[in-house]
Amino acid sequence: MSFSRYAFSKSRLFLVPSPPFSFALNLNFSSHSPNPSNIHDALASFNRLLLLRPLPSVFEFAKILGAIVKMKQYLTAISLSSRAQSKGITPSLVFLSILMNCYCHLGQMYFAFSVLGKILKMGHQPNTITLNTLMKGLCLNKMVGEALSFHDELVAKGFLFNEVSYGTLINGLCKAGKTRIAIDVLPRIERQGIKPDIVMYSTIIDGLCKDGLITEARDLCSEMIELGISPNIVTYNSLIHGFCSMGGWKEAYELLNEMFRKYINPNVYTFTILVDAFCKEGRIIEAQAVFATMMKCDKKPNVVTFNALMDGYCLRNNINVSREVFNKMVKNGLAPDVISYNVLINGYCKNKMIDKAMDIFKEMHRRNLVPNTITYTSLIDALCKSGKISQAQNFIYEMHDRGHLPNIITYNTLLDTLFKRQHLDEATTLFKKIVNRGIQPDVYTYTILIDGLCKGGRLNYARQIFQQLLMEGYRLNVQSYTCMISGLCKEGFVDEAMALLSKMEENGCLPNLVTIETILRGLLEKNDNDKAKKFLLEMTDRGLFRKMTFVLFRTPEPMISKVENTCVVTFLESTVYYLQETNGLEYMILKKTSLGHRLLMGDQGFIIPLQIQIILRHRLLTGISEFTAALFTVFATEKLIVLHT
Repeated sequence: MSFSRYAFSKSRLFLVPSPPFSFALNLNFSSHSPNPSNIHDALASFNRLLLLRPLPSVFEFAKILGAIVKMKQYLTAISLSSRAQSKGITPSLVFLSILMNCYCHLGQMYFAFSVLGKILKMGHQPNTITLNTLMKGLCLNKMVGEALSFHDELVAKGFLFNEVSYGTLINGLCKAGKTRIAIDVLPRIERQGIKPDIVMYSTIIDGLCKDGLITEARDLCSEMIELGISPNIVTYNSLIHGFCSMGGWKEAYELLNEMFRKYINPNVYTFTILVDAFCKEGRIIEAQAVFATMMKCDKKPNVVTFNALMDGYCLRNNINVSREVFNKMVKNGLAPDVISYNVLINGYCKNKMIDKAMDIFKEMHRRNLVPNTITYTSLIDALCKSGKISQAQNFIYEMHDRGHLPNIITYNTLLDTLFKRQHLDEATTLFKKIVNRGIQPDVYTYTILIDGLCKGGRLNYARQIFQQLLMEGYRLNVQSYTCMISGLCKEGFVDEAMALLSKMEENGCLPNLVTIETILRGLLEKNDNDKAKKFLLEMTDRGLFRKMTFVLFRTPEPMISKVENTCVVTFLESTVYYLQETNGLEYMILKKTSLGHRLLMGDQGFIIPLQIQIILRHRLLTGISEFTAALFTVFATEKLIVLHT
């Protein structure tokens, strides 16, 4: 969009301190146009003005249009402005600016700039409110590139903006995810003789935090302080929320203490951010401490705060305390919202207390709260897991009846249950319905489908779907590939499974423990021991020590004995590597034994006797702690017989 066709006289623009668009909203109505409280009153007042003779001034019409804009009835305001002009009303700058504002809110920026052309054609000089309306309109409609061009053209013509204009531009850039460009605007502001203020800095800091650039946000805050601009509660809240979003709850808590040291009173939002962050990290004691501090500061927690605390207790499987928090919230005079009930319902469902969850669901109805998709999905998931498929399906029907269309997560839950209970025909029919209803299956849907078909003996159908997804370039995850590999191995197509493993890696998806174990088992079950040994060593050479350790943990002793002592040595090396990575007490003990030291130093000159292999294998099947205990016992007592090759 080019703005060069609009000719502006050179002057300095000074914006009024009130927010944009308020110029037509705060005017008192005369006797001709009493202040309308709703759209019907406004229309009646406007029509009365049109019937008066002589016609009232344009000022009276502009006041009613301003009130209609305040009601967000933009199309109505545009229509009425056309009627007024058709009756001979000559639009004023205020009148046209209201019209421009309507087009901006409707996203019709071409028409908004057409109004600017009309302003100039009529000989009006655009004021700061008019130009700022266009600036904000461009930003609201995510046309930040055009907003920057508009700014640059105006500056080139001699216009100088003030803090409000630049605040609008910076806010638009940050909301559009162009925070770095907003940072670049700061020195340009200073070159115009304007000092960036706390609002501009806080807006950019908030944008950086939302982009996950928390270090840059903190650095910019430090730079701001060096310039003599003190952070306010908005700045701190953005930083605290940013750190919490990145798991930096320690830094967030330190910022809270910094606020106290600087006598900046945290608000309810500040405390709620921290309560929520601690709860999500499972640190319920710290969350309680923040909650207690909040109460001491006489900041009354709101529904969001209580919801966060309730959720924290549910995450710790302490549903009873979560219910107590719920009751306390009600006792404090707060009305629980849908999220409050969802937290309780999900908590009861996770604890397999479906009857309690259903009681809460009924309570929602009694309080005239409308359950949402999350409510239904929690209940459907619990019912499916408890085998009550018909009840789960009834909830699906109820969702449709109430206008809450199930999302793909809801359908995935039901689809997974149908496959696990071997209702293959019903499951495949449901999948077709999902697609026909225009709901886009996600990677989990396809994984459930492929896994269910493979386990249900319909490998060809699964293979057909999988190949189609690969041809379409669909990004499958490691679980999807592993399900297909497992299905192929189960039917004896191990070579095809290994080819798919290569294809998987070519597509940038690395195998996990289950993938490797699946192929290893497939090779061993086919008695292809040489290939199994080669596969193990290849995986080890590629640095998958830790994965191979756990694969060998899970491989039965009769199978692992097929790949000879060499792989058991590899197994021990892998375990030591894992212990080195964790650098725990077990590793410290291991390296103090002579044979342990030899193994740590990479001595390959020994073979573990089969009898000790079997003992270790029997012990390790229960997990790594059992294995390491057995291993340390052998090493510490020096009973491991070493046979040099």
